[in-house]
Amino acid sequence: MIIGTPKEQKTDEFRVGLTPENVASLVKDGHGVVIQSGAGEGSGFSDSDYEEAGAKIVYTLKEVYASARLIVKVKEPQPSEYDLLNDSHTLFCYLHLAPIPKLVSALVENGVCAIAYETVAVDNQLPLLKPMSEIAGRMAPIVAAEYLSRYKGGEGILISGADGVPPANVLVIGAGNVGFNAVKIAHGMGANVAVLNRSIPKLKKLLEVFEDVKTAIYSEQKLREELIDADIVISTVLIHGGATTPKLITREMLKTMKDGSVLVDVTIDQGGISEASKPTTHTDATFVEEGVLHYCVANMPGAYPKTATLALCNATFPYVRKLANEGSVDAIKNNPSLALGVNVYKGEVTNEAVAEVLSLAFKELEL
Repeated sequence: MIIGTPKEQKTDEFRVGLTPENVASLVKDGHGVVIQSGAGEGSGFSDSDYEEAGAKIVYTLKEVYASARLIVKVKEPQPSEYDLLNDSHTLFCYLHLAPIPKLVSALVENGVCAIAYETVAVDNQLPLLKPMSEIAGRMAPIVAAEYLSRYKGGEGILISGADGVPPANVLVIGAGNVGFNAVKIAHGMGANVAVLNRSIPKLKKLLEVFEDVKTAIYSEQKLREELIDADIVISTVLIHGGATTPKLITREMLKTMKDGSVLVDVTIDQGGISEASKPTTHTDATFVEEGVLHYCVANMPGAYPKTATLALCNATFPYVRKLANEGSVDAIKNNPSLALGVNVYKGEVTNEAVAEVLSLAFKELEL
């Protein structure tokens, strides 16, 4: 099989879908690999690194898509890539299709087999989302602390406080992988941390590690109470299966928050938790609504591509190798976890949550 990795087209995205080490393994297995020139530069990999590993370097997106059957990348295709996709392609990347109906239409119309990293599941865990969730969670308090400064538009509070001066109040919504890592860093920075979650077990796990973190079962009333005192809010709510994030923070709630407080909406890939949330980029990361500074960067780990690419490829490459060695159809048939990742196949939407959100026809993959 020919595997292709294009240079990411999403704004401020510097990760890459395959490392030179991955390429060498694929070539050893007897496959061909096509890499677009410059695809790995942001992650510290030169064209010559890929050539030495056995890849062919090409210079345009069109050449990558024309040559390869398996397209391995990081983020969802951008409009400039839509017409390059066809029914010979298996696309393997983060898709987050629920908020992007135009991409869904392109994938359906072009007959693409589209496998989303974020819906590949093993025992109700998301192994291809986990490494980026860890990074985004750890980034969130760091980013929020920066934007809490006055010169960035925040209320001017140091997250750790100072001798005789209290630290910032950090509210983390959700206690899953992102939430746990957000708490870890915020707690380590000296903040007062509160966590809301719908179930008790994950809160208990947090308290085993961080005894002085305040925890509570999520309710709308409890959320309203915590928002009033929060200097930083970190949303980590994830609905498994690809559905959109519920809008738990209304505009009315935003109005009750402190002017200059910061909301880091890690869930923006799936639509975001605030009624005011909209995707931003690393170079234009924030906006203010109802006095609250919203940070809604849709590819947070892309800020640290040398770390993020390695963490991501460690998780995705076994699946890439399976798709290459067995062929897409057999790999999907033989691996139920991979089959859960198939969102679109041969002109049909095969992810029920995406179909429901976008009011599209759903067809089970087995059919």
